Parts: sequence; C-alpha cells; structure tokens
Amino acid sequence: MHQIRKRPVPAHIALPAGCTALLAVGAAAAGSGGRLGAIGVLALAAVVVTAVAAVAEPLAGPVIGVIGWFTAAGFSQRPYAQLRLTGPDGIRAALVLGTCAVLGVITGGLVRILAPSFRLWIVDMRGEGQPEVSFPAGIRGRRQLAGVLLAAAGLPLITLTLVAPRANLSLADDLLIYLVAVVVIAVVGGFWPAVLAAVTASLLLNWYFTKPLHTFTIAEPRNLLALLLFVTVAVTVSSVVHLAARRAGQAARSNQDAAALLALAQTVLSGPDTPVSVLGHLTSTWGGRAELIEQAGGQWVLVAVSGQEPVPGGSGRPGRPTRILVRPGLALMVSGQSPPITPRLLDGFAAQAGAALDRDRLRTQAAQAEALAEGNRMRTALLAAVSHDLRTPLASIKASVSTLRQTDVRWAPADEASLLATIEDGADRLDALIGNLLDMSRLTTGSLRPFLRATSIDEVAPVAQHGLGSAVSVQLLVPDGLPLVRTDPGLLERVLGNLFSNALSHSPPGQPPVLRARQCGASVVLEVQDHGPGVPDQLKERIFEPFERLDERGTGNGVGLGLAVAKGFLDAMGGTVAALDTPGGGLTMQVTLPVAATPATSPAGADQ
Repeated sequence: MHQIRKRPVPAHIALPAGCTALLAVGAAAAGSGGRLGAIGVLALAAVVVTAVAAVAEPLAGPVIGVIGWFTAAGFSQRPYAQLRLTGPDGIRAALVLGTCAVLGVITGGLVRILAPSFRLWIVDMRGEGQPEVSFPAGIRGRRQLAGVLLAAAGLPLITLTLVAPRANLSLADDLLIYLVAVVVIAVVGGFWPAVLAAVTASLLLNWYFTKPLHTFTIAEPRNLLALLLFVTVAVTVSSVVHLAARRAGQAARSNQDAAALLALAQTVLSGPDTPVSVLGHLTSTWGGRAELIEQAGGQWVLVAVSGQEPVPGGSGRPGRPTRILVRPGLALMVSGQSPPITPRLLDGFAAQAGAALDRDRLRTQAAQAEALAEGNRMRTALLAAVSHDLRTPLASIKASVSTLRQTDVRWAPADEASLLATIEDGADRLDALIGNLLDMSRLTTGSLRPFLRATSIDEVAPVAQHGLGSAVSVQLLVPDGLPLVRTDPGLLERVLGNLFSNALSHSPPGQPPVLRARQCGASVVLEVQDHGPGVPDQLKERIFEPFERLDERGTGNGVGLGLAVAKGFLDAMGGTVAALDTPGGGLTMQVTLPVAATPATSPAGADQ
C-alpha cells in the first residue's frame, strides 16, 4: 500500500504533456475524416484538461484550459484548423473546458488535502518510510519578476517592429522570432513568465499576422497548426530551461551537503568523538536545536542535546520539530534551523550521532572492564600478599611469643633478646606492609591531598633514615646551601623511607646505600644509590607498578608496593622518580622536586 501523492505535479512537467495530448486530439480529428465529430473532440479535450488540472499545480489549470479551448474550437468541424472562437462550437468549448479546468483544480486540491486518510496501491510509488519526492523551484523571486517585465516590454516591441511597413517576413519567420523571445524570457525568468509570454505571443501572432488580420479567426488550417506547435514548443523549451535551472540548484545544494558532511567527518575524526560534538557541529552551522533521544522503558529519554530553540520573532525558524529515526529506539530531533537542512544531510548527521553514541558507550564499557580487571588484579595480589608476606612475619611473631611463654624452659638473656628482636622485626615488617597497602588504597581512590610547603631536605632525610631502625645505615650527602623544595614533608619522608628500604634490601654487606642531593636549575635532584645487582633496562618501568617484585633483584620481602607508593606520592606532589643505573653497578632512584619560590606555606589541600 502507498499513500496518494500530497504534492501536485509541477507545471513545467504537466503543461508540455497536456499540450502534446491536445495536439494529438486535433491530429486525430483531422485524420478521422469527419468520423470524430465536435462532441468527440470536445469530450477528449475535456478529459485531457480535467486530468491535467487535477494533478498539476493550480496555476496550470487555466493555461491548459485555454489551450484546450483553442483545440476544440479549431478541430470541431471541417474545414479543420480554422479557429472559430466566437461561433457556437467555440462558445460551447469555452464553457465546457472552463468548467472542466475549474473542477479539475478543485478536485485535485481536495484529493491532496484528504490524501493522508486514503491508501491506494499506486499513484505514489515511493517506499514506506522514505521521504516524498519533491520538485524544488528552479527560478524564483526577482528573476521571475524580471522575466515578466521583459515579456511586458519585449513582446510589444517585437510586434511593433514586425508590423512595420518594411518588415516583409513570412509567418514562419515571425514564429521563430517570437520563439527566440520566449526562450530568452525563459532563461531570465523561468517557467511561468515563459508560459505567459508563449500564450501572449500566440495571441499577438493570431491578431496581427494570420488572416483575417485583427481577428482571432484563422482562415488557413496550417496557420492554426503552426500556432499550436508554437505554443507546445515554447512551453516545452520553457520546461527544459526550468529543469536545467532546478538541476543546477540541486547540484549546488548537493555540493553544500557534501562539504557539510566532509566538515562533519573532520570534526568527528579530529575532535571529541561524542554525540554532543556531532550535534554541536549541526547547531553551530545551521542554528536551532538538535536532540538525540532514545526509547527506554516505553518513554523517550534525552541522550544528548545542543543549541537553543529560537524564540518567535527571532532570526531562527521556530516550528514543528523534525524527527529522523536512526534505528529502532533511537532518533534525532531538529528544529529551528535556518536555512532548513535537506533530508539527506539530516540522515548523515543522524547516522554519525548514532555511531558516536555507540562508540562512546563502547569506550565507557571498555574503561569499566579495565577498572574491573585492575580491581581483580589488585584483589588477587592482596590475597597473595596476605597468604604469604603477611603470614610470614605473623608466624615468626607467633613462634617467638609462644617460645617466651613456655614455663618449663629458662631462657638465657641473649636468647630472650634474640626472640624479642624477632618479634620487633616482624612487627616492623607488618607495620610497613599495612602502611603501604593503606597508602596504595588512598592513591587508587584519589583521596590523597598533599599539603605542599617549603621544606628542607636536611630535615626530612634523617627522619626517614631513623624510621628504618637505629641499626640501619644510609650515607646522606646533602650539600650546604641546598634550596628548599616545595613538597609535603610527611609524604616525602614516606618516599625516602621506601627508597631507603628498597636500596638496603639489595645492597651487599659493607656497601650501604647513598643519598646524594644537588640542585639542577629550578629543581632539586635526589639520588638514592645502591650497589646491588641492578635492574635490566626493559624492566625499569615495571618496578613502579603495584605488586611488582623482581625475584632476581632481592630477597622477595614485601608485597611490591614500596616503589609504587613512592611514585604515587611524588606524582601527587608534582615530582618525578626514575630508575637509572649506578656507575659501577647497582640501581639509582632519581627523584626530582621543584624548588620552593618562597618559604611561605602554600597549601594545596590537606590530608595526612
């Protein structure tokens, strides 16, 4: 089933077809030898006029009615092709065909108004859901007015020139001159000024150049045939010119649409690939408002929006929104665009917006999956840490305490001191492990807020060394006059403590780690050096990842969070850390901190 066409057939298509049909009626009457009488000619002309007036634009009705009147009056009886407009046949043809033209226009208008209520198998062969074929105007506005003025001034001037005493031209020459004038008017003003000029030129030719002169009666049949052919050719040429102008306009609009789609593709490729960016490009170019809506739970929900609905009286075009279905359950709604956007371009924007929405959701799902994978990895590592690294010191503490509580054994002071040292060492290891786990949790959740202020390295480094125990030896080489750094003293102490602990665990006996400090431009560089086995270049980035332990580098104590926590703290404080090779063998952790501009406190937050 298809809907009846709601729009009329353009006059530049209907009139040439109608003129050709009427010319065929006249030729059939002349060739029938009298068998097709006046009633038959009038009936056929009435059918043609009624049909054309019903399907064509309303302005085409009077024109086809006049041409049908000429046909019926000239071919109703022998001798054929004599135009007898004032005779009985002419008057009857005028009444009948005038009535048919009016009834055709009214019927066509009513059918188009009531078309949404009817469904037929044929008439409009477009598919369901596809936009209706439209016939945009080729020439409008000032050019049409210029064509009418040219016809009003040019045709009388041509007539005066041709009726001059010295203008001895045949009717064929006169017809060709008027035809050239009609073509020029069609080029300038389009179809309707050319039709008006063709009808006017035919009347002028009939009045001034066909015998008997100064009457609308045509004595010679060939002259009437020539006039009918002139009108048909003039209308056809005007239609061709109109179609050429319309095709040129369509080509220009297609170029604009292609340029707009190219700009949209560049926006999607070079900018944020989101539905909002696509809608923003639409509204920034054409104005108005654009919404991407999705059906959820039986209701349409707004997904993305851009632009504002123009207010009445403004520069935009407020009106009924246009909905373009992207796919079932997803649609694009636009309104207020000036000038209006073509359906093809709207389809392109709708498809791009839908694709951008899908890609945006895929990115969100990928990020969520990555976060879940990272959480699973964290949980797995924590379970491994709890099952081994936390249970080991707990087991040593438990064994030492159970040994000391035995009542049937008297321990020597040295043995008792050794057991207490084991308990203390296990408790320190537990404290360090739990502290690093808590610090990593703060970094992961983003709850860490450093309190930045001017700090001296001489104050922080000894405290970090002392926190590792009195027996720990780290050589501190901090020059006098080293500028203050802008950092959080507490967090920097934890950073240095983790770096010291990592260096101590991999330093051979008799070669303690060294802390070297120096100024480098607007930064202070701290280097914690050890002379252990070092780290291969391809693994230097991995050692800062959580739960990353390289078995070939040390004893394996800890859960692999010390360097990750140190890097996280430095990133939060605006510093950096990098792993380098120590000259002579070993690993150097290079920390860079910004120099404090003034010793005044510059808080950036607070959370310790």
